[in-house]
Amino acid sequence: MNNLPPFYDPLLSYEDNYHQGPFGQFSHNDHLTIPMPPVINYFAGLAVNLPFGIPAGPLLNANYVKAAFAHGFDLCVYKTVRTTLHKSHPLPNVLAIHPQGRLSANIDTVLADTHYTQPVSITNSFGVPSFTPDIWQEDMADAVSAAGKGQCVIGSFQGTQGQGEIAKDYALAACLVAETKAPILEANLSCPNEGVHKLLCFDVDQVERIANEIKNAVPDRPLFLKLAYFTDDAALKRLLQKIGHIIDGISTINTLSARPVNAQGQPALGKNRPEGGVCGDAIRWASIDMVSRLAKLRDNMELKFLIIGVGGVSTFDHYQQLRAVGADAVMSATGAMWNPNLAIDIKNRLYADAKTD
Repeated sequence: MNNLPPFYDPLLSYEDNYHQGPFGQFSHNDHLTIPMPPVINYFAGLAVNLPFGIPAGPLLNANYVKAAFAHGFDLCVYKTVRTTLHKSHPLPNVLAIHPQGRLSANIDTVLADTHYTQPVSITNSFGVPSFTPDIWQEDMADAVSAAGKGQCVIGSFQGTQGQGEIAKDYALAACLVAETKAPILEANLSCPNEGVHKLLCFDVDQVERIANEIKNAVPDRPLFLKLAYFTDDAALKRLLQKIGHIIDGISTINTLSARPVNAQGQPALGKNRPEGGVCGDAIRWASIDMVSRLAKLRDNMELKFLIIGVGGVSTFDHYQQLRAVGADAVMSATGAMWNPNLAIDIKNRLYADAKTD
């Protein structure tokens, strides 16, 4: 069992974590021995040491990205940005949850508190905060330039309701991210703070408009879409029929939504936030299921997009499970937060196995 403190401190505000973090072992990046790959891997046309990293969420700025690179995470997604200032929800933003078994896709009610025990599952509720572009562009460019050999930054972004036509705001955000030289773009279409039943990724026609607007605005960068869990294969197939030939990849899943409550049965995130996204061990089944179904549809429809598997990864075996069902790359947020050595652990196992073959 890993007892290391997380590199994002759940007891502090988003702003304090941004300015003071990262914490724990991520604050000490010297004297690390990173295993080197026996063969070169390629992802989206780029050479990477290992197609493993940290998805959009916990890497708040360049300092976090640099620490992740130093700890062997080779694909690092800079936290989702917007075209305008957007404040974070107030505390609490991160709480441990304790489901009875795995979390379902039916908005379960789960106990939430500050007792983080392995295997970790959490609810997070931030509202996709963003500084203004004049702040995050410079910082993202710093993160991009910090990538070592076989490493890269993926720039995550999101359109904002009320900023004109949403598809055009996504395209503007993509252009701003591209100016930082981030080699891969990721459009977040699955934020649970937008409402569980009105996630953009479930609006097939809107997703098609957004994907086309982004590709027309930034045609020279690989475009990934961040999706939530689809319970319906028919809906997932309709989406791929619309965008499968437009995009370069899909990252999935974001979270499963739940109703976190405290010991008294009250909304643990506050009365104005009765629901929150859940990530970590409790949703790994949904990540594996979604990746597997996407991979089968990709083959059956003769499509070429790449798949990033995300959700509940905290061990070497979890990494292998997602690769086995069709993930071209794997990422870990919660698992990595509580185990900054996760990438090193996976590489040690993987490369040791390769040497014995």
